[in-house]
Amino acid sequence: MYNILDDAFEKRYAVPQFNMNGLIWLESILKTAEKCNAPVIVGTTDKIVDQLGGFELLARAFDIMKEDLEITVPTVLHLDHGQTVERCKKAVDAGYGSIMYDGSKLPIKENVKNTREVVEYAHQHGVTVEAEVGSVGGTEDGIYSDLKYADQNECIQLVKKGGIDSLAPALGSVHGKYKGEPNLGFEEMASLRQSIDTPFVLHGASGISDSDLQKAISHGHAKINYNTELNIAWSDALRKVLIENQDLYAPMEILKPSIQSLNEVIEEVIIRTGAYHKALNNS
Repeated sequence: MYNILDDAFEKRYAVPQFNMNGLIWLESILKTAEKCNAPVIVGTTDKIVDQLGGFELLARAFDIMKEDLEITVPTVLHLDHGQTVERCKKAVDAGYGSIMYDGSKLPIKENVKNTREVVEYAHQHGVTVEAEVGSVGGTEDGIYSDLKYADQNECIQLVKKGGIDSLAPALGSVHGKYKGEPNLGFEEMASLRQSIDTPFVLHGASGISDSDLQKAISHGHAKINYNTELNIAWSDALRKVLIENQDLYAPMEILKPSIQSLNEVIEEVIIRTGAYHKALNNS
C-alpha cells in the first residue's frame, strides 16, 4: 500500500477501493484491474467480515485467487471501518495488507490512543493504517452514522500523534445513495491540505460527479472508496434476469449479466479515478 498510495498522491490520481460482498466481487475486481493495468484495493467492511467467512478465509481467498488468475498489478486487501483494536489486529494476523481503524465516534483523545495502538502493531508487520475523523453519513453494510464534518485540529492530532499512513476526513460525502446533490467541503480540504502532507481517503464516492471527484483528487485524495455503485449495478442486472427469465434456474446463467455489470462499473471507476494504466511493476 505504501508504494500504491505514494505514487497516486505524488501524481494526483487515485487508487479505487472496491468493497467485496462475496467471491464474485473479488474475482471481478481482480480481473478488471488486470485488464486495465491498474492498482486496486479490495475492501472488506468489518461489519460483514464474519458473514463472508472471517479474516483468515478472506485473506487466503484473496491470495489464492490472485495466484490462480495470475494477477500482476498491485493489489491490496484492506479492512474497511475496523470496529475495534482487537479486530484490526486479527486482520493483520490473517494477512491483510492494510487496515482502517474507525474511531470516529470516539472523543479525539481516545481515537488517537486506539489508532496509535493499531499503528504500532500493524507497522511491525508492514501493514499500513488508515483512520477517520468526523463521520461519513448514511448507511453501508449495516453501518449507520450521521454526517459530521471533520475538525481540522483533530485531523492534525490524529496524523501527528497517531502515526497513520492515510486519513479519511469526513467532509460531506455519505455512504449509500445520495439524497439530492453531494455537497463536499472543498474549502476545508484545501485548508487541511496546507497543514497535512498525508494522503486523504474519500469514503462514499458512489454518486459523486466526475468534476467533484477530480477536485477531491487535486486536494490529495489518493484513495477513493466505492461500494454502493457496484451493488446497485449488480442487483439491477440480477433483478432484470429473474423478472424476464422466470423459468431460468441455473445459478451461473442467472449471475452472468450481474457479473458483467460489476466488471463494467469497476472499469468505469478505474478510468474515472485516473488509475487506468497506472500499475507499478510490483504486485
